[in-house]
Amino acid sequence: MVITSKDNEQIKHIRKLKEKKYRDQYNEYIIEGIKLIKEAIEENANIKTIVICDNCVKNEEIDPKIMYEIAKYNCIYVEENVFHSITDVQNPQGLLAIMSKEQYRKEINYKEDIIVILDNVQDPGNIGTILRTIDSIGLTQVITSKNSGDVYNPKVVRSTMGAILRVNVIESPNLLETLKELKKHKFEIVATSLQTQNTIYDIDYKKKAIIIGNEANGVSKEVLELADKKVKIPMLGKTESLNAAVATGIITYEYVRQKLKNK
Repeated sequence: MVITSKDNEQIKHIRKLKEKKYRDQYNEYIIEGIKLIKEAIEENANIKTIVICDNCVKNEEIDPKIMYEIAKYNCIYVEENVFHSITDVQNPQGLLAIMSKEQYRKEINYKEDIIVILDNVQDPGNIGTILRTIDSIGLTQVITSKNSGDVYNPKVVRSTMGAILRVNVIESPNLLETLKELKKHKFEIVATSLQTQNTIYDIDYKKKAIIIGNEANGVSKEVLELADKKVKIPMLGKTESLNAAVATGIITYEYVRQKLKNK
């Protein structure tokens, strides 16, 4: 059976998932495209439904093995005009999946060397790139403040390039209390700040919680006051600050450098 109406109840439900309040209500989010769905299958992620555009998927572009795996899931087929009403992509590949957020743990893993924490980071591109960076260095979690942007926003999901399937996202209802709990587990709180002479090269990256602040205002005052160390990225030019995702990459790859050096 092929769904031909945009007013179909399943289609209306999928459209709702474009809004954060419904993603939170149903504990679901959307991934889209062949690559992401292939990764979700390989990661054994919790796929609830796969939506296939009946007359716009070009089967010759998809590995038959992937189509075989897709067929094992709950699939619904829709006409092209219906698919275009639910896609968030300008040139869709005709495949999207409804994912469950229930697979993600809510507890912090205190065994990792460093934990990246987003303090009111808003830009979807920044958040997605930060998750991708965290994944690239072998970390498995990120903590976000309640007022940070939604990591399950479709733009964020796309920009993670699959990292959303591997990085556990823990939303802190009260960031200050979460930081105090981290301190109890022997983590030092490291905040980025221009008001210090210490640089990211002056600290040892073991048991550190690294705070990445808001794009315009940096780390919040309350968090700065709680920090054990304040560091900055040394810059030789006239620019005083960097994009949040770029800063995260520079700091976390100093952790990688130290880890490789000490092997």
